[in-house]
Amino acid sequence: MKCILPLAILWVSIGLPQTNIAQQPKIVTAAQVNGTWRYSFGKSRSGTIRILALGKQRLKVEFIGLYTYPLADGTKNTNTNMGVGQSIAVIEGNQATFKPDYAEEECLITMTFTRGVLEVEQNSACGFGLNVTLAGTYRRVSSRRPKFVLDYLYVPNDKPL
Repeated sequence: MKCILPLAILWVSIGLPQTNIAQQPKIVTAAQVNGTWRYSFGKSRSGTIRILALGKQRLKVEFIGLYTYPLADGTKNTNTNMGVGQSIAVIEGNQATFKPDYAEEECLITMTFTRGVLEVEQNSACGFGLNVTLAGTYRRVSSRRPKFVLDYLYVPNDKPL
């Protein structure tokens, strides 16, 4: 007599969807993060982020955020507030975080790399100028090794991967 019970159990276990499997975070490569990223919102708010993968889940990040006050006639004013700096971000999966060195304790910048864009969130004012934020959706304008403008942050072996 043949036993059909194991086949029935096999069919049931294959036929049921597995909903308790944890979603694995997407991992991005150095080639996907290295370069210069830009953001613009209207005529007044803009930002540039330069990123270089350093290895060991670290990114060198330079940021420049600007807010230019428009004049009543709609033209740009020369009054501009800014937030600038460099930092080392720690990346896990497709998300990197950093706190600018001089920023308030609660300041945290989160960068998420998805589908060729960089989504940036900022959880406080971070000590930037009035109306300045890094938050927004950035597009990569160059995938070349970035030329850091500030470059006061010395990192040994500052080489792209």
